[in-house]
Amino acid sequence: MYRKVLTLLIAVLLGSNAMAVIKNPMLWADCPDPDVIRVGDTFYLVSTTMHLMPGAPVMASKDLQNWETVGYIFDKLTDSPKYDMQEGTVYGRGQWATSLKYHDGKFWALLAPNEGGSMGDTYIFTAPKAEGPWTIHSRLRHFHDATLFFDEDGTPYVFFGTGEMCQLTRDLKGVVEGSLRHYFQREADERGLLEGTRVIKHNGTYYALLISHVYAPGRHRREVCYRTKDLNGTWEKNTVLESDFGGFGYLAQGTIVDTEEGDWYGIMFQDRGGVGRVLTLSPVRWLDGWPMLGDEYNKVPEVMRPYKSGQPEAAIVKSDDFSAEKLGLHWQWNHNPIDNAWSLKERPGFLRLKTNRVVPNLYLAPNTLTQRMEGPTCSGYIRMDLTKMQDGDCAGLAAFNGDSGVLTIKKQGKKLVLEMSEQKVSLTDREKAVTNVEEKVVETIDLSAAYKAQSSKLKSQVIYLRLDGDFQAHHNDAANFYYSLDGEQWTKIGTENYRMVFDYRRFFMGSKFAIFNYATKKAGGYVDVDEFCYSKTEK
Repeated sequence: MYRKVLTLLIAVLLGSNAMAVIKNPMLWADCPDPDVIRVGDTFYLVSTTMHLMPGAPVMASKDLQNWETVGYIFDKLTDSPKYDMQEGTVYGRGQWATSLKYHDGKFWALLAPNEGGSMGDTYIFTAPKAEGPWTIHSRLRHFHDATLFFDEDGTPYVFFGTGEMCQLTRDLKGVVEGSLRHYFQREADERGLLEGTRVIKHNGTYYALLISHVYAPGRHRREVCYRTKDLNGTWEKNTVLESDFGGFGYLAQGTIVDTEEGDWYGIMFQDRGGVGRVLTLSPVRWLDGWPMLGDEYNKVPEVMRPYKSGQPEAAIVKSDDFSAEKLGLHWQWNHNPIDNAWSLKERPGFLRLKTNRVVPNLYLAPNTLTQRMEGPTCSGYIRMDLTKMQDGDCAGLAAFNGDSGVLTIKKQGKKLVLEMSEQKVSLTDREKAVTNVEEKVVETIDLSAAYKAQSSKLKSQVIYLRLDGDFQAHHNDAANFYYSLDGEQWTKIGTENYRMVFDYRRFFMGSKFAIFNYATKKAGGYVDVDEFCYSKTEK
């Protein structure tokens, strides 16, 4: 009770303006496995996006509150046809836990796809600036959840797995022979992996931060820290964060970063169900040489005093009228896109999505375009021209995940129908091949009849599709679906409060807004999307 009163008092003292405080979650959207660095007055954050392309998004902020995507480390991955949804998929695989560093005037990124064989080899990328262009510098053996670290003399290291490390050659193109070793052994009750390593050096001491899964009574998921003054010496251990937050479970995995003034902050993620894994911000208090995260009660605070005021508002999820020459950085494709099957130029001001190959379902559809959903509540709608759809084509808007709530316009001969369905994909464990899609059609609307009834008012076959997401209630994660023929009168359709879920065995990410168009009979049709209008509530 005292902590809640103190939280409210801080909010009052900082003013009523919502932008005057940093409220947790700092990013109430799917941004797992974060790494954060500061270069000058700018913080840069990378996160995991797995099967979405372009991949390894780089986000920037001046104040740790307003974040915007400024680039991606790669456009596509091409090691396997699975990235093109051929011979399997990479749902829940692909890019994981990228490490971001700035050294010797360059940005460096290390990532290893969560795959077996050569598909899982580690990439090291480099760029002159965070926005790119990024180029592949080298490929190395697989390092799970690794971090790249440059010592003060420039010696490069990789810390990875559960307490493993090795030295890299100066050119970052190989491993120094004989340097591989364990620098700690996990405790008896730490039966899961200690992973998500991030390493910093502060006042002559090396600090390695990792997530620890413990199963002993009274113990929870937590962030632990190992430290040493000698990389070849003994490492000490301490728990630096063990906190639940917001009615959800305990959180961990992330890093700490300093400001120009010498203050420190911790950024950790928390599993939040259907929206995905969100980012929290905590102060760091250096106690006895340990970076302790959280407030004076060792808890993630609900609100924090802003690091810097007066910064313009920014966001990682945005509306779009598709009038730009290039697709906005807030968008990602599901798997590698087919570049000649979409266009912003063929009809200026519209996103044209063409069918390119015949597929049986949404989960194998190329060129599905996505954005994150956000809490506490959010809403997005599209305006789509259906005039050039062909028999067998399916287009629409989905709350896309392993379990998806889907609004689909289907062209059946000369007839158009709108369906709201619940779809659930089954994947093989190894190849992530789609073996089955269970589809339950909840409601169907005869659009052709609706257009005919309003022919005097409607100039073409245009439809508005809307999806509202509500992530306020614990484990509710409700999606509701609407359609409109004029953009003014909305009709609810399908499942009431469709429950979005997070499933680590399949997609391993939060639900996304997804705009799609695919052919089930013959390629060649297309739809034109005029706009995506997005809004969210403030906390």
